[in-house]
Amino acid sequence: MKLSIIVPVYNVEKYLAKCLNSLLSQDIQQNEYEIIIVLDGTTDNSESIAQSYADKYSQIILIKQQNLGLSSARNTGIKIAKGKYIQFVDSDDYLQPNVLKFLLDKIDQENLDILRFNYQNVNEEYQIIYPYKNPGKFVDYNDEVTDGFTFLNESLGFACYVWQFVIRKEVINRNQIYFKENIYFEDTEWTPRALVYALRVNSTDLIVYNYLLRIGSITNSQGEEKKQKVLNDKLILIDSLMNQKHTHKDTRWFDGMISATVMSYLSYVALNFYNKKKLYLQALSSKQIFPLSFFHTTKRNKIRIVLINISPALYCRLIYNRNKKNAELH
Repeated sequence: MKLSIIVPVYNVEKYLAKCLNSLLSQDIQQNEYEIIIVLDGTTDNSESIAQSYADKYSQIILIKQQNLGLSSARNTGIKIAKGKYIQFVDSDDYLQPNVLKFLLDKIDQENLDILRFNYQNVNEEYQIIYPYKNPGKFVDYNDEVTDGFTFLNESLGFACYVWQFVIRKEVINRNQIYFKENIYFEDTEWTPRALVYALRVNSTDLIVYNYLLRIGSITNSQGEEKKQKVLNDKLILIDSLMNQKHTHKDTRWFDGMISATVMSYLSYVALNFYNKKKLYLQALSSKQIFPLSFFHTTKRNKIRIVLINISPALYCRLIYNRNKKNAELH
């Protein structure tokens, strides 16, 4: 079997059929791939929808578990996958039709460990959001085979979406590259760990994936408990990046990703927990990450990093005051 597509499912009854139909509308034979649906304690009608597809299509495998989160569901799928390659698809997203043959042919012909493809954003009416892709200044889709570490530093940018890759299962299994569970930003924590073990990595600019931008996503949640978890998990991410960094001589990407995470962390503190900023600034200062790196930094962010390196508290105050002024104007 060539490919295992892992689809975690939790309360996505509105989107699941669209996702599964896209996985079935492909130009490879039924016996060449499997679709592993991991029902992660879903409480809506998603299970019955998934079951109806599994009853009809033999390549669909249904796994049930208690609600343990996205990372756990992906790990469950990895452990039972039979394909030579693994692909992750979130259950509210979908693939373009007839793209899998191209991906599998390319990864086989070039003997790749990891192949990255392009994507576009869509809204809840499945209309393309233009510009449909904004890869960022440091993201490079050049068609050139490199090792994973070179790819990390020169081509990835900071776009760590695991659903943008087809990955040789042997790379995952041999190195026990599983997702860290019970955290947000699990993609950013996992992706560099996978890439550094890959000997041959390439990209294609072909748009394969449709990423649904919808209201109520995890990181847009407005509940205070979840907002606090967002901050705590940013700190966990920084810890992981620091640990990974210390195992490599070339730390540029890890330093740059830490800088980007710190900017995000401080802005989040300023906008949501300014009255508790001292507590969160102390938690950050204990990480011993300053001064922040300018690797893969735009001109605007370079100014921000300079300010943060001078005083994280000052940066928070500037963000807070700017947001307060904007609120007063509106």
